[in-house]
Amino acid sequence: MSALVLSVLVITLDGTIINVALPVLSDQLGATSTQLQWIGGGYLLVFGAAMLPVGLLGDRYGHKRLLMLGLVIFGTASAVGMMVHSTGAVIAVRAFLGLGAALIMPLSMAMVPRIFSPKETQRAIGVWTAAAAAGLPFGPLIGGWLLEHYWWGSIFAFNLPVVVMALAVSLPMLPSDGPVRRVDGQSFDLLGAGLGITGITALVFGTIQVPRDGWGSPLVLTSLLGSVVLIVAFVVRERRCAHPIVDLHLFANRSFSWGSLATVIVNFALMGLLFVVPQYLQALLGFDTFGTGWRLLPLIGGLMVAATFSEQLVPRFGARRVVPVGLVVLGAGMLVGTTTGAGSGYGLTATWLSIAGLGFGFAVVPSTSMVLSSLPREGAGQGSSLLETLQQLGSALGVALLGSVLTAGYLGRLSTAGLDADSARAARDSVIGAVQVAGSLHDEALLASARGAFLHGMTLILVTGAVLTMISAVLAGLFMPSGAGRASSDQADSDHRGDTPEEVAPEGSAPNRIDLDRSEAADPVA
Repeated sequence: MSALVLSVLVITLDGTIINVALPVLSDQLGATSTQLQWIGGGYLLVFGAAMLPVGLLGDRYGHKRLLMLGLVIFGTASAVGMMVHSTGAVIAVRAFLGLGAALIMPLSMAMVPRIFSPKETQRAIGVWTAAAAAGLPFGPLIGGWLLEHYWWGSIFAFNLPVVVMALAVSLPMLPSDGPVRRVDGQSFDLLGAGLGITGITALVFGTIQVPRDGWGSPLVLTSLLGSVVLIVAFVVRERRCAHPIVDLHLFANRSFSWGSLATVIVNFALMGLLFVVPQYLQALLGFDTFGTGWRLLPLIGGLMVAATFSEQLVPRFGARRVVPVGLVVLGAGMLVGTTTGAGSGYGLTATWLSIAGLGFGFAVVPSTSMVLSSLPREGAGQGSSLLETLQQLGSALGVALLGSVLTAGYLGRLSTAGLDADSARAARDSVIGAVQVAGSLHDEALLASARGAFLHGMTLILVTGAVLTMISAVLAGLFMPSGAGRASSDQADSDHRGDTPEEVAPEGSAPNRIDLDRSEAADPVA
């Protein structure tokens, strides 16, 4: 498990470390705001788009082989990033990091059911999810410390020892792939891959542009409408193709479809939460980046507690009961957050972040385990890639849509009367800009207006996320199968007998799928 944890941890740490480095890159490399946007956006574009065909490639050529390749690409790009001296080169490095991450993330998930028995999968998914989430608060902490003591290239240098450790642990500990699967007569669907990659690229690009250009921008509208056309064409192509890169028939399986939907919803809500909370902690409570990272830890604590208890609850009550409860708890945590006022301290924030973390863990761990348990062993890579792609799109849309809600709420309440044009523009750009302007002008009225306006926008985000998770909880309770958790306890011996890392069947063997239908039939509430 340590090999998979290190593999996924390096991705999430790198994804958040870069955020605290943007001001330094702007100062030392002269990066413009557009270039700064592409330092982050270029990574997301490649990461989101490249994941789609990775699963099929992993199923054909070996999960371990491609996971190792992803780590090598990630480490090489990090080494190059230490030595570049231009903004364009940094953007290129970030794009290659996104390619490495696209190989690592879905394939590390696909290997979980290969290594662990159904009884152990729930715990393994919890640990894997906690490792992925740990980068959210620890990235800014590590990045802030590095930038305080070393040069800006240290944010790339940090990746190298983690990658080396991941490779050193993975090579001897992860099970061998065995011989490459024969694919006689199964050509790679280049047209489908092209449609899927360009469609996802257009969608992610459009959502990245929304915060800057707005929903009415011709560039945003063209990108989003183009993405819809391309994705529809991709779906049509995959349904007709004899050997598609994505098996759309997976959605006919209720465990896969409803488990995927639950993970997408919680990622959508979580990204909106993580978009707004750091701004609140910095602009309204006055913490620096380092202090903000520490104060996000209750979210991870709640997740880890939920991951521990879900291992016991799902086999007993079934995912159909546990996942909706998790969604309700996540929504409840966000509703508690709406009570935050101008005079509220960090204690209230820590409380509702802990509640939200619990809900996130109880929803995402069982639903992810359900998805993986529903996959045929020979198609685990395709299924996990599709799941990770959907989650990535959900996260991107969460930031774009909920970020727009925040902006609308903030601008609707902000008063910039009496300010000059430049100061008014800075105040309207963000609450952090407004606080800086108010501080330089000693304008208490602006400070109060900005804080009140931001709290209003934050409340709108939290209410929107809470309503969405509550609706999803009802739908999950009605339609999600409950057999995933029970199958792991009832059929572990028959389905995974002797399935240790040393005894994993070679690639291309018969599917090792948990018999969900039989377990559902035995469950009166299924």
